[in-house]
Amino acid sequence: GGRLGVVLFVRLDRALGGVGGRRPGGAAVLYPVVETVQRDGVFHESIAPAAISPALAHEAEEIARSVADAIDCVGILAVELFVANGRLLTNELAARPHNTAHYTIEGCETSQFENHLRAVCDLPLGATTLTASAVATVNVFGPADGSDPSDRLDEALSIKGAHVHMYGKPARRGRKLGHVTVCAHTRGDDRESTLARARAAAARLAGVSAPVAR
Repeated sequence: GGRLGVVLFVRLDRALGGVGGRRPGGAAVLYPVVETVQRDGVFHESIAPAAISPALAHEAEEIARSVADAIDCVGILAVELFVANGRLLTNELAARPHNTAHYTIEGCETSQFENHLRAVCDLPLGATTLTASAVATVNVFGPADGSDPSDRLDEALSIKGAHVHMYGKPARRGRKLGHVTVCAHTRGDDRESTLARARAAAARLAGVSAPVAR
């Protein structure tokens, strides 16, 4: 006889990233929870801090902490989460520095990379406080025409506050080649304008005409 299959669909309201660093003895730090946008299963952009309640942010942080303790993690651990009907669902774990926390390079007092090295070397972990009220990161992908976004670096850097990180990879359509981060340091900045500037810089790198965001 045949088998009856059941497919369940869950409405996902937001995608989040919870990231922490842990030393061998268990001492740990947690980064602010970041809100992410995934397209076709690929990370595209993030904004920190996530626009969620303090209670939900605390729960996400505790999930990252408890998972790190459970697997005796040393170094950075990233936990990808979904918000569904006000509840958190764990999607993926990555025991390494992760795209979800690239915003910490400019956006936090101690980056995920520095804290990863500190943890592995069993040194005191650095503070994870945000350096701005909002921090946005947008990934840069290879354009359809195969051109190299690095050739348009001057156009992206003309956007105030844009920090461009290119990874030195050969350009190929759809390949992740770098990212742009913008911190809300300009007068009147908010989450939306900060993300808009990061998007505009990434678009210019991809060869798409984008107006200068304020």
